[in-house]
Amino acid sequence: MMGKEKTKFNLSEFYSKFGIILILLFMVIIFSLVNSKFISANNIRNVIRQVVVITILACGEQLMLISGMVDLSAGTVMAFGGTLSAYCVSATQNVPLAILVGLAGGLFFGVINGALITIFSIPAFIGTLASMKMASGAIMWYTNGKNKSNLGDAYTWLGQGYIGPIPVPVIIMVIALLITYYVLAWTPVGRNIYAVGGNLQAAKATGIRVRNTQFFACVFSGLCAGLAGIVLMARLNSGQPSTGQAGMEMDAITAVIVGGTSMSGGVGAIQNTIIGSLIIGIIKNFMNLQNIHSSIQDIVLGILICVAVIIDVQVRRSKV
Repeated sequence: MMGKEKTKFNLSEFYSKFGIILILLFMVIIFSLVNSKFISANNIRNVIRQVVVITILACGEQLMLISGMVDLSAGTVMAFGGTLSAYCVSATQNVPLAILVGLAGGLFFGVINGALITIFSIPAFIGTLASMKMASGAIMWYTNGKNKSNLGDAYTWLGQGYIGPIPVPVIIMVIALLITYYVLAWTPVGRNIYAVGGNLQAAKATGIRVRNTQFFACVFSGLCAGLAGIVLMARLNSGQPSTGQAGMEMDAITAVIVGGTSMSGGVGAIQNTIIGSLIIGIIKNFMNLQNIHSSIQDIVLGILICVAVIIDVQVRRSKV
């Protein structure tokens, strides 16, 4: 009996450490055999570019999910902050100011989410859903649904430029990942986020300021959404208020879950989320190469979420 339990534990530990990497490698090998274009240098660059925005969004979702919450507004807040930034640079040609405006737009809704959840005790699912509708309505009203194009070379450099051989968006993504890693691994608030998501009542009993911790996670997610919006609009060379309707927050949440962050809270690592983002990116890229209909793509991603959650539940059970 004990031997059986030990085997279960070892298998769960093995999956936690290496499973996500093996899945990624397996997919790369299979997709390369099916479609030779998949492994080309140009396509690999496209995949990396495509996962930048999702990964930046996922940094914020990572903190939300570990703390036992979820941010459904991230995609729309991304469009809100990014479009405000684009309109600002179009009017002023001041890139630093436009960046601050985009981040401020994300911060604004991060604060709203934090207030709804911590002050008014609204469940995160409902609070961020309300913010999603508010952000969508606000940016569509402000822009009248119109795009703002030709944002200037200095601004589009943030989404299209290079420093040496490295794309600027990738550098921005890496900076966001490093900040997220630092917050979670090396700061008191990061430890509190794990504690709150792992056992809310125990966290309260040990004196952790739960509301402050949850508020921080919401603000961080809002800032990540604003940053993702700036990078996206700079890449598109256009402020597009409708981009938030594409459900990009769901791709980010999927990446975090696939990367092993538990929907129950208290468990997760940003390095695995990077792999989760790559898995989402290469699946979507491969399906595009195969000319698979977008509706089928949604079905596949939905199945992927279910599989990831089922694995999470089974791994947790095996450790009990």
